[in-house]
Amino acid sequence: MTSEELMRLAIAAAKQSQTPFGAVIVKEGQQVVVQAGNTVQTDQDPTGHAEVNAIRQLAQQSGQAAPAGTYTLYSTCEPCAMCAATCLWAGIQQVVYGCGVDDFENSNPNMIDVRCEEIFQRSPQKYQIETGILRDACKQLHEEFPLDD
Repeated sequence: MTSEELMRLAIAAAKQSQTPFGAVIVKEGQQVVVQAGNTVQTDQDPTGHAEVNAIRQLAQQSGQAAPAGTYTLYSTCEPCAMCAATCLWAGIQQVVYGCGVDDFENSNPNMIDVRCEEIFQRSPQKYQIETGILRDACKQLHEEFPLDD
């Protein structure tokens, strides 16, 4: 599958959760392992971000907090500091996202001004980041499902 096809799966997960946030984890570059949407409001859980939900599913399926193998996380939006750190702890080697926090002005008052690249740079592991995959479609999710203030 291409990066665009995988991002479309993340977009579908976002739409299913009726939020702008969806994530997909792929093993060895092609095998879709999990898909998840944001459940912060539905579960009343501030850690219910799509990326964290996907990583939780991956850990449960594998029976390991940091499963063996090469994993890529696709996210409709740039992972926040919590999600980026969770990727590190889970051993995710690559993150691909559609739109970044710079694409929005004051869209989330709770967003900490720390980019996921900054989190990854502080890790002893090497990580790859790819941005802008289906950026406009991912930005459209924020218009379709605006965040509650």
